[in-house]
Amino acid sequence: MVEDELAHFNKCINEFGRKFRNTLSDTPSQVVGLRDAYKDSITLSEKLSMKLKEEERMVEMFLEYHNQVCRQNKIIQEKKEHLLKLVAKVKGKKQKLEVLTANLQDLKEEYSRKKEAIAIANKANEERLKRLQTLADVYKDRLGLEIRKIYGGKLQFIFTGIDPKHPETPFMFSLHLNEARDYEVSDSAPHLECLPELQEKVRKTNNFSAFLANVRKAFTAMVYN
Repeated sequence: MVEDELAHFNKCINEFGRKFRNTLSDTPSQVVGLRDAYKDSITLSEKLSMKLKEEERMVEMFLEYHNQVCRQNKIIQEKKEHLLKLVAKVKGKKQKLEVLTANLQDLKEEYSRKKEAIAIANKANEERLKRLQTLADVYKDRLGLEIRKIYGGKLQFIFTGIDPKHPETPFMFSLHLNEARDYEVSDSAPHLECLPELQEKVRKTNNFSAFLANVRKAFTAMVYN
């Protein structure tokens, strides 16, 4: 009985010794494993830290790029608005230029029409003045009439031989064509009260020869009265 207990005790001691030795033999490898695991964790932590810093830099770069894009977009929008304003101004000036060009064309056409009308009127005046000069040549001897061209495009009609006592005494009046192309008589010397009436008559009849004869008769009547 006692022997059995001693044998069991020795067995337990031996088992404890074996487990203790095994424990001692396993401890260095565990320590080494823990040390390697620690080193690996340090390395991984450093890598993660570096990765985190790189990601932070990437985020900062992205934000800076985003801000630059926003600034560029703002500048582009401002330039676009400015360009639109310039385009609107150009269109407005173009429309004004078109209106001015149309008005200028109208003025040119009106000027051409007026120039042509003036040329026609001048030609008609020249022809009438030629006729008057021809009449003057005819009447110079018959009526003692001399015609002179004076200021303002007027013609001065001078009669002589009216006063028997003083044949060289001049009796005169001036004549021109007004804007309506009608005869305008003025500046009679001596003054004839009937001159406006004679003017209206020659405007209606256009009989200039009769007009001259009537003016001479009026001057003659003035001498004898």
